[in-house]
Amino acid sequence: MMKLKLGPIEDDKPVKVTLELPAALHRDLVAYAEILGREAGQVAPDPARLIAPMLERFIATDRGFAKARRVSPT
Repeated sequence: MMKLKLGPIEDDKPVKVTLELPAALHRDLVAYAEILGREAGQVAPDPARLIAPMLERFIATDRGFAKARRVSPT
């Protein structure tokens, strides 16, 4: 079993954002959702639900962002 960077998707009150994705990125999200569902033994989540957790993970692990935020909090 492989270890994915993204874990289970949590339910939270969302903020609606509309964006356009390149077709290749959408295909990757669909594939990721299928693998995530298979690894969890569940139905694959809607690929759109992966975007927020992926962005959260990216921001949480971006050291440059963390350093800049400490220096100049918003």
